[in-house]
Amino acid sequence: MSTANDPWGRVADDGTVYVRADGSERVVGSWQAGSPDEALAFFRRKYEGLETEVALLEQRIAATDLSPANARATIDRLLEAVATANAIGDLDSLKTRLEALTGQVDSRREEVRAAREQAKVEARTYKERIVAEAEQIAAEATHWKISGERMRQLLEEWKAAPRADRAVETALWKRLSSARNAFAKRRKAYFAGLEDEREEAKARKEKLVVEAEALAASTDWGPTAAAYRDLMRSWKAAGRAGRSDEEELWGRFKGAQDQFFAARGDVFSAKENELREHAAVKSALLEEAGPLVPVTNVRAARSALRSIQERWEQAGSVPREAHDRLEQGLRRIEDAVRKAEDNQWRRSNPEALARAQGTVEQIRTAIASLEERRAKAEQRGDTRAATEAEEAIAARQSWLEEAERTLAELSG
Repeated sequence: MSTANDPWGRVADDGTVYVRADGSERVVGSWQAGSPDEALAFFRRKYEGLETEVALLEQRIAATDLSPANARATIDRLLEAVATANAIGDLDSLKTRLEALTGQVDSRREEVRAAREQAKVEARTYKERIVAEAEQIAAEATHWKISGERMRQLLEEWKAAPRADRAVETALWKRLSSARNAFAKRRKAYFAGLEDEREEAKARKEKLVVEAEALAASTDWGPTAAAYRDLMRSWKAAGRAGRSDEEELWGRFKGAQDQFFAARGDVFSAKENELREHAAVKSALLEEAGPLVPVTNVRAARSALRSIQERWEQAGSVPREAHDRLEQGLRRIEDAVRKAEDNQWRRSNPEALARAQGTVEQIRTAIASLEERRAKAEQRGDTRAATEAEEAIAARQSWLEEAERTLAELSG
């Protein structure tokens, strides 16, 4: 057999196949079945298969398709395969490429470790927030339905969150569980107390219902209506019973009120109709009294007014909104008749006439005396005295006019 050479190996005369690697040669096999070139081709194909594995590994590591641990295991396996490969090719190059991949994987492993640590820190921060909110709810919450739903959401958020370090995870989970238990105990205690309050409210309202039903048939309208107002204030202050009890008790309480106020309404409606009839009578009397003013015959006006007043009193009460209008209308006519009577009396009173005449004469005498005083002051050139006399005369002139007007009325 002749020999055959390759840059990375050879076939000896005796068929022994060598590969050149790490600065020396080593035996990779023996070839007896064919020519040396066939032997080289055979062992080159083995190298090509190994080189393909290295190339695929490079691609997967570049694409981060492998975890650092799996990548390192594959590199170690291929380094061992390259070191012991029964193949002919640039095994040193494959080794160099695999060693370069080792550096990449170690760097990637450090990145993954740092990312994992960062994820744990973020998970811890996230779960600490969950626990803090749960503890706040456990300590402060009073809106039980909303808070209970939020507690359930926090538990789901905890389950979906990444895991922190085991010790941290355990401690935080104990705090979360404690908060949930504390919240459940507070809620249970609240509703237990609420149930007691509802039972007490039920008992109070049952008493109020009995009182309300006892008053339902009363016809003592004013005091009973006031009593129902007091009962309603007590009802509002009594608190709430359970829903079904509250509805049943309120139905009875309101039914008693409705019965009383419906009966009162019927009576008041009839009374209102009666008052409106009274108002119609008084309106007619007011129209009858209207022609008495102005008064021309005092005696006849007084007689007619007396008849109207008697029928007015007999007519009875009127609605509140009509009372002032009717009463004021009659009062104006009464005042007019009374004034006419007063005027007639003054005119027919001799003493009043004498007093009025005396007053007129006194004022006229005073004016004459003042006019004389003014004339003398003017002769003396005493301007001040003349002015004072003039002012006094002017004042008495106005008095004289009023006195003469009164005298004229009495004389007429």
